[in-house]
Amino acid sequence: MALRGPPEERSPADLLTFGVVNLDKPPGPSSHQVSGWLRDAVADTLAERDAGTIDQAAHAGTLDPKVTGCLPIMLGDATRLAQTFLEGEKEYVAVLECHGPVPNDVESIAAEFEGPIYQKPPRKSAVSRRLRVREIYDLEVLETDDRQALVRIRCESGTYVRKLCHDLGLALGTGGHMGHLRRTATTPFDDTTLHTAQEFHDALAFWLEDDDPEPLFELVEPAERILEHIPSVMIAESAAEQVATGAPVYAPGVIEAEDADRGSLVACYTPNGAAVCLGELVGDPDAKSGVVVDLERVLV
Repeated sequence: MALRGPPEERSPADLLTFGVVNLDKPPGPSSHQVSGWLRDAVADTLAERDAGTIDQAAHAGTLDPKVTGCLPIMLGDATRLAQTFLEGEKEYVAVLECHGPVPNDVESIAAEFEGPIYQKPPRKSAVSRRLRVREIYDLEVLETDDRQALVRIRCESGTYVRKLCHDLGLALGTGGHMGHLRRTATTPFDDTTLHTAQEFHDALAFWLEDDDPEPLFELVEPAERILEHIPSVMIAESAAEQVATGAPVYAPGVIEAEDADRGSLVACYTPNGAAVCLGELVGDPDAKSGVVVDLERVLV
């Protein structure tokens, strides 16, 4: 069995079957449609070059059709890492459409929403409509104009921004609803490295027609990029080979580990930086025996 090589040495085909694109989602299509278009484009390109295939792609956190911005698309085996996006923060910039003039104390009222809040998913949501708690880390009013307020929201994954805008409008005494919404970050990605779908298709064409992979190297990142905010455990190659057959990570196979609480999600790597698995930290990495990481997702 061959383990993956170092992320920085992978071929275009390797990246397209275990990589991620930080896509700038346009308004109109659904997140599912966008990821399907990229999947089909990659599959066609790989087939033309006789360089393998992929049968899946996934997006990191659904954006409604009208919403734009940061939508990381995981390609091929990278889709196994989708759960890690639940571990990080989200950031949005939204237009709050008030139903009356924005009051002068809008900033102080918005600040009261920082911290844990109760939310019930909307009727059209695919999840159960049970009351739940979500953390608002920061709610900043950037500017106001008559009946509109531009706000930046940094929040826990799973926060319903449309509901938050509705509740903020009630607190302002005017009523209100969400206008335009753009996601500017989803940990560990933000809007400083966004690429359009057209740029991605052009990069595929350069590789296919001109045998020039450089644009792809600029757009597609190794899937390990997704794991930057997850505590890491470095394991020996012999331990990685056992993981590939379904074995957990035992203490003798651990080389080093970041500090993490037991029960935390961790990512295991070989010494060359290649991701091997996701798992739950259940034991002491410094112990001489016993299970250290129980497997959740095998990546090799």
